[in-house]
Amino acid sequence: MKAAVLREVGKPLQIEDVQINKPGPREVLVRTKAAGLCHSDLHFMEGSYPHPLPAVLGHESAGVVEAVGSEVRTVKPGDHVITCLSAYCGHCESCLTGRLSLCVSPETKRDSGDEPRLTQNGAPLPQFLNLSSFAEYMLIHEHACVSIRKDMPLDRAALIGCSVMTGVGAAIHTSGVRPGETVAVIGCGGVGLSAINGAAIAGAGRVIAVDMFGSKDNLAREFGATDFIDASKTDAVKEVLEMTRGGVHHAFEAIGLSKTAEQAFNMLRRGGTANIIGMIPIGQNVTLPGAAFLGEKRIQGSLMGSNRFPVDMPRLVDFYMSGKLKLDEMISQRIRLDQVNEGFADMKKGGLARSVIVFD
Repeated sequence: MKAAVLREVGKPLQIEDVQINKPGPREVLVRTKAAGLCHSDLHFMEGSYPHPLPAVLGHESAGVVEAVGSEVRTVKPGDHVITCLSAYCGHCESCLTGRLSLCVSPETKRDSGDEPRLTQNGAPLPQFLNLSSFAEYMLIHEHACVSIRKDMPLDRAALIGCSVMTGVGAAIHTSGVRPGETVAVIGCGGVGLSAINGAAIAGAGRVIAVDMFGSKDNLAREFGATDFIDASKTDAVKEVLEMTRGGVHHAFEAIGLSKTAEQAFNMLRRGGTANIIGMIPIGQNVTLPGAAFLGEKRIQGSLMGSNRFPVDMPRLVDFYMSGKLKLDEMISQRIRLDQVNEGFADMKKGGLARSVIVFD
């Protein structure tokens, strides 16, 4: 099969032939139909986060089940599925207490003594975030995907696999936005727009979008923002504090920088919560004013929207089909697998929401 392989940090992905194994007892072979380009992939491509190389990247995807292992019970051949990088075992402490996204059990991967899922010319290729979806096929644990209704377009379903679940989940699950509360979202890429959409679905009274690109004003409003701040022209923290007369109940950082994480915290009112969704590069630290904690302000991380994806993703599909979840507006361009490097170049320029690889 054809796949986009990262061989060296800082270098473009290469479209190469890769071999894929047959499903083991708990594994599913999925024919990839769509895969979104996520900023998280770019973090690994640029070396902000380490990963064994060479590797097939990609982790935001949807497809059709081709084959299943002998013990698979959750999906069957022909099912349309959304994948999720936060594969779960189902019986560790995190899973049993309802925090599936925090599961790190090795059971969802193959043992070191087993044949690898992916190889190239006989050499093993480490699987990227349990998926490696920049490829024509994926071989994954059954708890890394969920079946969805077949009338859902798969290019839009792929977005739910990472950015949408991350952003909407951060608003609804991690921070628990309630009707009438105020929200600020820093960064209007795919994750930030989804956090805006999630806050609107939760009934937030005011949703303030913040971005360095003023051109994203109208787009942010389409997703549910009531206000927009062009951070390239003004002090965003000061603006938020003035607009809300003291700060927001919930702030979401969706870029992945220590500076914007600090801004999210400083936008809070007393008792507010800052949620760090973006991947802050290893080595960067966040500095906060200690006295602010006397006002019971909180800062916390959010991993994949604190999801219970087998339940959450089909519900998000229903939200899209009923017009509540915005996905059409998020896709900036559809590209082929061999255009993946051009897609990441466009991402680095800013201004785009999401590029999606569509497979034949």
